Amino acid sequence: MNVGLYLDLRNPERWRRPWSDVYREALELCAEGERLGADSVWLTEHHFFDDGYIAQPLTFAAAVAARTTRVRIGTAIYIAGLRPAPHILEEAAIVDLLSGGRLDLGLGAGYRVPEFERYGVEPQRAMSLLFERARDIRSLLSEKSVTPPPAQDPFPLWLGCNGPVGARRTGRLGERLLSVQPGVSDAYLRGVEEGGHDPRAATMSGPVNVFLADDPERAWPDVARYYAYMYDSYRAAAVEGTGAPPPRPVDMDEWRRKGLAGGLRGILVATPEDAAAQLRTELAGMPVETVFMWSWLPGVPGALAERHVELVCTKLRPLLQGA
Repeated sequence: MNVGLYLDLRNPERWRRPWSDVYREALELCAEGERLGADSVWLTEHHFFDDGYIAQPLTFAAAVAARTTRVRIGTAIYIAGLRPAPHILEEAAIVDLLSGGRLDLGLGAGYRVPEFERYGVEPQRAMSLLFERARDIRSLLSEKSVTPPPAQDPFPLWLGCNGPVGARRTGRLGERLLSVQPGVSDAYLRGVEEGGHDPRAATMSGPVNVFLADDPERAWPDVARYYAYMYDSYRAAAVEGTGAPPPRPVDMDEWRRKGLAGGLRGILVATPEDAAAQLRTELAGMPVETVFMWSWLPGVPGALAERHVELVCTKLRPLLQGA
């Protein structure tokens, strides 16, 4: 099992720093992660967030490609419905060429109403557009109508679906599943079989809420403060434009009690040894290629965040690859 770093480039008001510093330091983090042994760097996408959540991940991915030589570069996720398929593939092909064939294009449906409205897309079509874009990209690749073509052939396409219905549809298409959430593996593998695809090619990767520290109890208050900020903002974004009431703040102590069993509604703060043991248990029997962890953590003291990245790359990685 490989490990990766996950970045959103947020720069919240309460911890605000110059934007040029944010992007420079994020690139340095990617280069340092590669030096320390990370297998991949994953970038995500949102629009019109007050904290500057990265809006164009493939643009930043091109910069990562120029600063690295080995680490794979993924999107988790790139919102499929906001751009037509030729646009997506043309951008992705350039990043793939610049990186020497290191791009993993992960597409997702998205969920935030204002993003779709500002882009002139009906939010209700988000999920159908995800699978439409995936099929169209595969058609463009088979037709070889996008030039220049990506370096990789076959080109790796991932679909981010955290529920069993989307996971099953992903399997039917024969694509890779960008999720390691509890309960999706069986649906995905069932879809692979239904689609007539080789089950040995079934592949899953995804984010896990794991923070590594030499002293987890001492690290917890700082980690909890930032994760509460991050997930409160996600939950607020999910109801924007829907008329639903604002959600209650997350209870981080409850999330910690759930641990990895809570999926993206739980968190594990642990030593590398404990994290490796729990990850092996939770993901047993699933065709997981890579897990990646949040690594851009404004509000967490710099030394603690840097140590987290170091432990992910130098301690957790060999433990998981030796499993």
